[in-house]
Amino acid sequence: MREGIEEVLKRGRLDVTCVGSGTEAFEITRHQPFDLIISDYKMSPIDGLEVLRHVRDHSPETDVILITAFGTVEVAVEAMKLGAADFITKPFSPDELHVRVEKIIRMSDERRQMRLKSEENEYLRLEIEDRYNFGEIVGQSPRMREIFELVRKSAESDSSVVIYGESGTGKELVARAIHYHSARRDKPFIKVNCAALTETLLESELFGHERGAFTGAIRTKKGRFELADTGTLFLDEIGDISLNMQVKLLRAIQEQEFERVGGETTLSVDTRIIAATNRNLQESMKRGTFREDLYYRLNVIPVFVPPLRERKEDIPRLVDYFVKRMERDFGKPGIHITDGVYPLLVDYDWPGNVRELENVIERAVVLSNDNRLTETDFSMLSPSPPATLPIRLEEIERKGLTEALESIEKALIEQALAKAGGGRSDAARMLGLKPSALHYKLEKYRLV
Repeated sequence: MREGIEEVLKRGRLDVTCVGSGTEAFEITRHQPFDLIISDYKMSPIDGLEVLRHVRDHSPETDVILITAFGTVEVAVEAMKLGAADFITKPFSPDELHVRVEKIIRMSDERRQMRLKSEENEYLRLEIEDRYNFGEIVGQSPRMREIFELVRKSAESDSSVVIYGESGTGKELVARAIHYHSARRDKPFIKVNCAALTETLLESELFGHERGAFTGAIRTKKGRFELADTGTLFLDEIGDISLNMQVKLLRAIQEQEFERVGGETTLSVDTRIIAATNRNLQESMKRGTFREDLYYRLNVIPVFVPPLRERKEDIPRLVDYFVKRMERDFGKPGIHITDGVYPLLVDYDWPGNVRELENVIERAVVLSNDNRLTETDFSMLSPSPPATLPIRLEEIERKGLTEALESIEKALIEQALAKAGGGRSDAARMLGLKPSALHYKLEKYRLV
């Protein structure tokens, strides 16, 4: 029978190993893993139940099928209690055996995939927690130690937070650190960039919409408030939203209630708000572009992230951190930075802040011919003379006022782009322009 079962299973393209007793089964399973063991029930001196117990103790991932000619209910119940995957009574056909074995192997594969997925999710969760456990907020300067302390204290409550800082300083990292240190760490962290969307699109993104609410709304869509329920909603560039949108946002934050666009049902959520901006919201209030009631609703805990030029003592530590990460990401272990590089990086003003530093390090690592970074790899940091604005009367007399003003506008756009590290969205905000308007001017002055 053993030889017949072996033949049936091998025809099914399975890798099969056969032994002649329970004693041999004990020995071989100590040294070799198996997906499935098929054992007779009545054997001597070690019967099938003993084989099953041994497998359960030493290889719990292995499934066991017991075969017996003594098919009593008591034997079947005991076998199943001990964890048998199946119980077959003699006589049985080759087709029956094949079907049962295929089913068990398929279920075993599904369990394995689920386990691997669970382990992967756990790994990613731990990686995320490690990443935002101040892992990427690098620094030991007094200003950064204050930030770390504020993050810890902010995480202890559900109060709204506004993170202030120039573009590239790491405001989103601070927001994520607050979330992952809070009691909501296992709940969603949902982000929306308020500056990247028109008012209509922003309303739909925040609150969702019902099917047919507007042209193109072919299905009901949940908004970010709804997706962030029980978790945290990160409103990036909060200072750029319109006054009309501010009214709707205030109500949603204050009441924790809203309606989807085109909907009539009021939805309730439990969502913590963390906002970020590179604007001075108090100045925006004075100019009438930001509502006072929304400001005080959001600005419960203000966090000011300093620009890199105000914490230059952190630059060497940041450089080492980025280099180690890029060694791993690009498969270039053992990168060495010569002594002259650090003073060069510290002397630079970093208008694009930490993001610019990261990009500069990445460019140097990618373009280097070996694992040694020298001052030559950072020659692009040589400070350029400040742009002068053509505002002398003689120039205006020669060019005319319109052309002179265009020269000024072009120079200011170039300065903004340089300060933003080439980022058009950031440059547009500095100039008070819409991204589309800046794009037009870049084409006009052939700066693209």
